[in-house]
Amino acid sequence: MFGPPLFRSSVRAASDQVARRGARAGFTLTEVLVASTVLVLGIVTAITTLQRGFQSLDSARNLTAASQLMQSEMERLRLKNWSQIEAMQAAGDARYELEGARFVCTLSIRDLKADMKEIVLNADWRGYDGRPQNARLITRYGKSGLNDYFYTSH
Repeated sequence: MFGPPLFRSSVRAASDQVARRGARAGFTLTEVLVASTVLVLGIVTAITTLQRGFQSLDSARNLTAASQLMQSEMERLRLKNWSQIEAMQAAGDARYELEGARFVCTLSIRDLKADMKEIVLNADWRGYDGRPQNARLITRYGKSGLNDYFYTSH
């Protein structure tokens, strides 16, 4: 026919190998399961990382907002005179809401010595995940102002 029998048998052998390879060209069930498991683990890890990132972002945002609100409240208190601060101390700890009930602030004033008071603002809030968080701002208030704080013995 087309050539010597040796050539025909090698062509037939090559075509048999191609046919056998074509039948086995797909993935086995084990390979598909391993690939699926790796893919699922990658997706779960990415989602968990995103959730932690959003939680950290929410905590940082709330801490910044609480710090700014407490600093603003502290500056308002610093404008008061000694007798007004004493009157606030006599009234007891104050509890009020800031920024539409998002933050609950507690103000407490105590004597450190005769002419020195410690003012503590404590802000509490809940993160987007419902966990309670808080921040505290502490300052000292001298009867004679900052000069009393810096230049007297404590």
